Amino acid sequence: MTNLTTHILDTSKGKPAEGMNIKLFKVVEGNLIKLADVYTNSDGRLDSNLLEKKNNLGVYELHFFAGDYFDKENVSLPKVKFLNEVIIRFGISDNEHYHVPLLISPYGYSTYRGS
Repeated sequence: MTNLTTHILDTSKGKPAEGMNIKLFKVVEGNLIKLADVYTNSDGRLDSNLLEKKNNLGVYELHFFAGDYFDKENVSLPKVKFLNEVIIRFGISDNEHYHVPLLISPYGYSTYRGS
């Protein structure tokens, strides 16, 4: 059945993004239902899956609190950050494993469906 994982790499430093806050929401009829509020470990990963292994078809959002992470890392940024909260909305359409990694720097990010 479906499970969901993520990891974050700080491409500006070439290392995992340790201690970044991530919140997972399910989108239900236009409303966000919070399912998880977690922090990455020293490897930029989570210590457990974000979803239980069951039927999790639907639309979700991962909110990555990049601005707080870069503040904690003492990265010199303007008062109004270019990337403060990165929101990735995605759909789960089957019962396979979904991995949604984030490659982040203060001025850009990318993601993809990993394995």
